[in-house]
Amino acid sequence: MTSISARVADLDWDDLRAQLDARGFAITAPLLGDGECDALAALFDDDPRFRSTIDMARYRFGDGRYRYFDHPLPDTISALRTALYARLAPIANDWEAKLGGAVDAFPATHAQLVERCAGAGQHRPTPLILRYGAGDWNALHQDLYGDVFFPFQALTVLSRSGVDFDGGEFVLMEQRPRAQSRAHVLTPPRGAFVLFPTRVRPNAGARGGFHRVGLRHGVSTVHRGSRTALGVIFHDAR
Repeated sequence: MTSISARVADLDWDDLRAQLDARGFAITAPLLGDGECDALAALFDDDPRFRSTIDMARYRFGDGRYRYFDHPLPDTISALRTALYARLAPIANDWEAKLGGAVDAFPATHAQLVERCAGAGQHRPTPLILRYGAGDWNALHQDLYGDVFFPFQALTVLSRSGVDFDGGEFVLMEQRPRAQSRAHVLTPPRGAFVLFPTRVRPNAGARGGFHRVGLRHGVSTVHRGSRTALGVIFHDAR
């Protein structure tokens, strides 16, 4: 198989950017093969490189567990973080400019973002694996972790929908100003990534210009089986 960086580069980024601009999220073609998905899912039980494990019910986040990786990150996850960031950074800067911010708000490379996080006291890596069983779910939330955060993140489902589990759809909730909220319920193919906003997206106004639309994300109830997912968050945590 080609390298992760080559696979990311080969994606149709014009189409992905158009999806992000039009609806606030995008779904890539599959980036990971079945064997890679299986290997990453197995890390949840077998890998020693986790810095913490969160029981969602304990904190009223939902039901299920997730585990944050520590350094060094697995090679596949590190490569995804670096390659996806390089493609998303120009879109992030365009969005920031549309919302009245600087056109160079975010650096060109992921290493520079990590350096900026460290300067703000954010040193802990944030990629994570999430495991849900029957009856588990994840409440709507945002992954900020500190003053420095990147406006996009990515998620792929490592298990097989309809085979390993039923239910467990990925949910994005738009909090539209002066209007009722809108939900997007997504079932991406295995190994494909959902690219979605960490906090807000620009939305074109009826009279020109752009306004902020807030977003939160979560997971609907798993009805059967076990669902494992990989979250790629680009900024580090305090």
